[in-house]
Amino acid sequence: MYKLFVYGTLRKHEKNHFLLEKNSCLAQQAWVYGELYDTGLGYPTMKGSDLEHKVYGELYEVKSEQFKDLDELEDFIPGDENNLYNRIELNIHTDSGIHKAFVYVSNRDDLLGKPIVHGDWKLNRLMERKPEKIYYFAYGSCMDMERFKAAKADQFFRTIRGVGLLKGYSMKYVFPGTDGGRADIVENGGETEGILYEIPYEGVEYLFQREGFYGGWYRPIFVDICLPDGKTITNALTFHVYNKKEEKAPPLHYATEILRGAKGRLSDRYFAQLEEQLKGLGLKI
Repeated sequence: MYKLFVYGTLRKHEKNHFLLEKNSCLAQQAWVYGELYDTGLGYPTMKGSDLEHKVYGELYEVKSEQFKDLDELEDFIPGDENNLYNRIELNIHTDSGIHKAFVYVSNRDDLLGKPIVHGDWKLNRLMERKPEKIYYFAYGSCMDMERFKAAKADQFFRTIRGVGLLKGYSMKYVFPGTDGGRADIVENGGETEGILYEIPYEGVEYLFQREGFYGGWYRPIFVDICLPDGKTITNALTFHVYNKKEEKAPPLHYATEILRGAKGRLSDRYFAQLEEQLKGLGLKI
């Protein structure tokens, strides 16, 4: 078994993911140092980089025999100087640590088209297409309407699809604010409940500002959300902290927003879990 990092059409819900859909995904939120480019041909490419630029994608476990189809897709032949891509090993970063994995990187400079400055192929297409509506999963203070109203942005969040469940992630206060921690989802095999909104693209731009996307606080990501009726919403937008720190108790006003937004909406079991988590961090409710 080998590990493979993918950042383009092999990612979940992308057109070539069928080659990996039966494989074990070790991390949906993985990244590598590198620079990402839009080839203009319907797929991205990347090259290695220093410690400044990052490319985001997913980490899989694959069998050696699968590289026959993967190498064919990427136009890679071992030892051939005319490859479209080269397959090399790089350090891949995840919430669980660093892994050595294969990555397909560009072997031709003419494919290095428009830079994707934020390093995420899926995010780049969202920002270019600006769809009329998108699903958004809130697990922290954005479950509460009060700050939406104060920011005069509540009109973007009036359509609520219901309570959603994000599998594979736990909510922890690992974003370092000056007065305490802020909520984040950590990919550690847990479960996180939240509110699933259907919002216009104007709401997405508001969230980019609120979550500090342009300042490097939270990164927009895409996740699958399970609904109580058994349906799954794919590629829902949510946010993931760029640089996690040790978990710390949030300030009381922030904890109040989360509990107020969750009360009577999320399950009683999960609400009690939120309270116990805060108490365990030393916060008096």
